Amino acid sequence: MAFANFLFTIFLLLPSFQASPDVNQSLNSQPLVSQACRGVDNNYQCLSNIQTELQNSGPQTPSSVLHAALRTTLNEARRAIDTMTRFTGLSASYREQMAIEDCKELLDFSVSELAWSLAEMRKIRDGGSSAEYEGNLKAWLSAALSNQDTCLEGFEGTDRHLESFIRGSVKQVTQLIGNVLALYTQLHSLPFPPPRHITSTKNASSEFPEWMTDGDQELLRTHSRHMHADAVVSLDGSGRYSSITDAVDEAPSHTNRRYVIYVKQGVYKENIDMKKKKTNIMLVGDGIGRTIVTGNRNFLQGWTTFRTATVAVSGKGFIARDITFRNTAGPENHQAVALRVDSDQSAFFRCSIEGYQDTLYIHSLRQFYRECNIYGTIDFIFGNGAAVLQNCKIFTRVPLPLQKVTITAQGRKNPNQNTGFSIQNSYILATQPTYLGRPWKPYSRTVFLNSYMSGLVQPRGWLEWYGNFALNTLWYGEYMNYGPGSSLSGRVRWPGYHIIRDASTAGYFSVGRFLNGQSWLPATGIKFTEGPTN
Repeated sequence: MAFANFLFTIFLLLPSFQASPDVNQSLNSQPLVSQACRGVDNNYQCLSNIQTELQNSGPQTPSSVLHAALRTTLNEARRAIDTMTRFTGLSASYREQMAIEDCKELLDFSVSELAWSLAEMRKIRDGGSSAEYEGNLKAWLSAALSNQDTCLEGFEGTDRHLESFIRGSVKQVTQLIGNVLALYTQLHSLPFPPPRHITSTKNASSEFPEWMTDGDQELLRTHSRHMHADAVVSLDGSGRYSSITDAVDEAPSHTNRRYVIYVKQGVYKENIDMKKKKTNIMLVGDGIGRTIVTGNRNFLQGWTTFRTATVAVSGKGFIARDITFRNTAGPENHQAVALRVDSDQSAFFRCSIEGYQDTLYIHSLRQFYRECNIYGTIDFIFGNGAAVLQNCKIFTRVPLPLQKVTITAQGRKNPNQNTGFSIQNSYILATQPTYLGRPWKPYSRTVFLNSYMSGLVQPRGWLEWYGNFALNTLWYGEYMNYGPGSSLSGRVRWPGYHIIRDASTAGYFSVGRFLNGQSWLPATGIKFTEGPTN
């Protein structure tokens, strides 16, 4: 079909991809500066700050206003961190103290993501291709918008008085980022980008992506015992390090070179937090069930969900291969994360992620999972990243009495965010009555494509969060799944639920288009399928 007709069809099929009614107002209906400050509590100060930023930037153009709005937002995020620091030591409980520390780190994530976005927008202004950079900008602004929500979620179960002060200090940051994201989407984006056509001279039948570098192909082919490693971790004294944490701590910071840490077989009882400065680390084990990282942090011990992770990864470009990530807290201890990922352009190959409630926290940014096993009970794949899971096996476990097993709880809060979960060519191996997902936030987005579903996937398929919340604004879809639990005849009839009937719509959720994977997955060396099967 013609491209214009194609776009029109998608607009009809994918209403939540469009901006909100406020965002869809004509650019001429009010000055762009006013739009950048729309809904901000301190509107006068916002307008004044943007005008100050504009004074030395020449004529007011959409581009210059976007730059000024982004700089203003970045400054506001830095001020929020300073404000948060003043709360340190004033909290009454351990969880409150931890939640404040979470907020400082999450706001620091937002500062970085806004700074990256500003640098990327300068490249566009200086003549770069907006198509080339749009994937990065949407991912970073989407992540920056969500971090403040995670900050506030850490105060669950605490004195609401302190939470109200924290909420006030981060509210304007959230409002400003939302406005910048809306303006950028309005000025630069189609409903979604057209496919990018990549030409290559490599053998199309190769087991690895045709555009992957030869060196990274060899890295994945090589058995871990024979590969070159920058650091070796072992429990028997045959490596330089006896803990993974020590190896990570001594890895270089902010490096563009791949740094390989080989973790020999064994059970490593430690909690690992790879901060954002630890970039391009590759963690390689001896295989699922052989190299195991395990912990039992959980919500009932006083940890925030964000801090319960056995392994947390924040630095760009992380890769893990042949490792088990495990949280043994059990269903009775509620939230207990095995793996939390805030790493942009990260990838996981032949890993097992094992827990109960909230097992895999796909917190933010672009992530890819291939041939992984994921175990859990309640909302055990959750968060607000943009993630594709391919050829994975998803296992359900026995929940607490009266609990219902739900696989996903995707947390997209704004229609302009590029986030969501795409589960492709995978296996839903339910051992309990199971639902595919429920909407954690209003624009929750999850699809299952070309996947096997066992008989205990319930006929309704999906579950409400509470009442009618998000049923009109979520975007859930299924495409050409198979198996006894895949029948569509009894599925929910929510306005936001879609039976995907054409390859073009399904193709939006492919690696290339949903993750802009052509620009970064080659360097990971992890094989993948470009799109869904027709």
